[in-house]
Amino acid sequence: MSTITDASPDTRSFEADVAKLLHLMVHSVYSDKDVFLRELVSNAADACEKLRYEAIAAPALLGDDPQPRITITLDPDARQLTIEDNGIGMTQAEMAEALGTIARSGTKAFMEQIAAKKDGEGGQLIGQFGVGFYSAFMVADKVDVLSRRAGEDGAGLWTSDGLGTYSIGDADPAEAPARGTRVILHLKEDAADYTRRFSVEPKIKAQSGHVPVPIVLKDKPDAEPAQIADGAALWTRPKSEISEEDYTDFYRTNAGQFDTPALTLHYRAEGVHEYNVLAFVPEMRPFDLFDPDRAGRMKLYVRRVFITGEAQILPRYLRFVRGLVDSQDLPLNVSREMIQESPVLAAIQKGVSNRVLSELEKLSNSDGDKYLKIWENFGSVLKEGLYEDYARRETLLGLARFKTSTSNNEWRSLKDYAADLKENQTAIYYAVGSDIERLASSPQLEGFRARGIEVLLLTDQIDGFWVTGAPDFEGKPFKSVTQGMSDLGLIPLADGEQPPAETSDEVAGFIDFVKATLGDVVSDVRASERLTDSPVCLVAPEHGMDRQMERLLAGAGQLAQVSKPVLEINPRHALVTRLSAVGAEQADLREDAAHLLFDEARIADGELPLDPRAFSERLGRVLLRGSGPI
Repeated sequence: MSTITDASPDTRSFEADVAKLLHLMVHSVYSDKDVFLRELVSNAADACEKLRYEAIAAPALLGDDPQPRITITLDPDARQLTIEDNGIGMTQAEMAEALGTIARSGTKAFMEQIAAKKDGEGGQLIGQFGVGFYSAFMVADKVDVLSRRAGEDGAGLWTSDGLGTYSIGDADPAEAPARGTRVILHLKEDAADYTRRFSVEPKIKAQSGHVPVPIVLKDKPDAEPAQIADGAALWTRPKSEISEEDYTDFYRTNAGQFDTPALTLHYRAEGVHEYNVLAFVPEMRPFDLFDPDRAGRMKLYVRRVFITGEAQILPRYLRFVRGLVDSQDLPLNVSREMIQESPVLAAIQKGVSNRVLSELEKLSNSDGDKYLKIWENFGSVLKEGLYEDYARRETLLGLARFKTSTSNNEWRSLKDYAADLKENQTAIYYAVGSDIERLASSPQLEGFRARGIEVLLLTDQIDGFWVTGAPDFEGKPFKSVTQGMSDLGLIPLADGEQPPAETSDEVAGFIDFVKATLGDVVSDVRASERLTDSPVCLVAPEHGMDRQMERLLAGAGQLAQVSKPVLEINPRHALVTRLSAVGAEQADLREDAAHLLFDEARIADGELPLDPRAFSERLGRVLLRGSGPI
């Protein structure tokens, strides 16, 4: 422990209402006690950077110790934690100015000095407000600062309990660092964990493991120091110097994943706003991909110091991307725990989002198989952007891949779809459901299959939403196969098939009878152009909502009233023609048949009969008639 010389220390009051301010610092400014480690390490890194800058003009300041370092020493027996640097150090006058005046940032003043010189080499300094040092009082009931200015013989000792006064005086040079500053925290009883390596080391690595100064840790005052950070940040190195193994190791360590990256994005943005980006698309789905909060996992650093993992750098539909952004000039609040809303942040968010999508687009063009693996994992999440991000919808539509009614379970792009449009086809058709096999066999698709028209089979929950915005691709709107009157009559049948014959008067009369029988259960009953094999199907009214989407909203309580469907009848089906020929003397059979046809359509659409008991009774009566006299 350091000592003071025989000269009595000078006791002074802080140059502010410190009792109140420090109480604010401890209880309000910071939400997490661990940040004191980040703040003190950042101050130590700044001191080393200041020495590097001043040594450009005065190399003798480095003496025989040119390599910067930060040493953290734990002392469980004395319940002390020490953070020491071999940076620029401070005189007593500088200590009084920097530590005796709350919110008087030496770093900020230093940066202003550099800016004023214009011709000097710019310093990358972390501190901005001059309040971070006082976060130490969240965990310590006393703090000693022992410092010697580079090139000076004398040393000073600053001591305070954070209650309104501090003392400053000469220190025994033999006890002081040869150069730099030693901060000794006398920890509170409930902060004893900060003297245990297993508790402190992970926190330092997470918060400050990439500051530009190596960090060593001693778990006891007499222990050998062990390096826990090498003063390098992977994202600041040239890509040519980084191997795939380096990227993978970093990804696993910092993203908490165990797979390898499917795509690595590493670049430096320059211009008005400068920042580094190192991002990864995982090879496997992260376990929290469908977290209800849909929170992103991109970490934010400012000048290589970790700030937050909750900055929402990317939109929610890119939440599967892991990595970080390191900004040089992003404004923070006074505690450095929260970023301030600013044009800088908005520019970073826009730039990084566009770059991620651009890289995915490049991959889709250069290596389709590799891209499809990413789409299979994250396509359902990317499609959320089609609903939420109108500005990037065109890009996202280009990235989207779909299973279709003609693709034999292979993925197809909308560009592929558009290239195969049939003659007179005016829309991109889709079907929404929960099961792709049931969708593929749906009666609504029969007319499309007969004409060789490709239909997108959409089975993700988000599919019913993004298509409702009526987006288009290359001028072709998206249209549900269950929505309104199909325009199939304008599209020729495949393989030279003849167009269907006109509906006979007999069948037309039966259709009118079914409409009258069902009454207000349906909005309409009409002959169908879309049916070829099935007798009936249900579709939405011309301007109605897709039926699957309607059911989804109704099930979630988001729709007060469900619209009445349209019953389409296949006028060429044998069952329909047979029922149409039933005479008026069998009116009860025709009535039962009308209701059974409607219930059959509901069952084919994945619904229960309208009235299960009545359905059972009608079915029984029809079966009895068909079995002949008993």
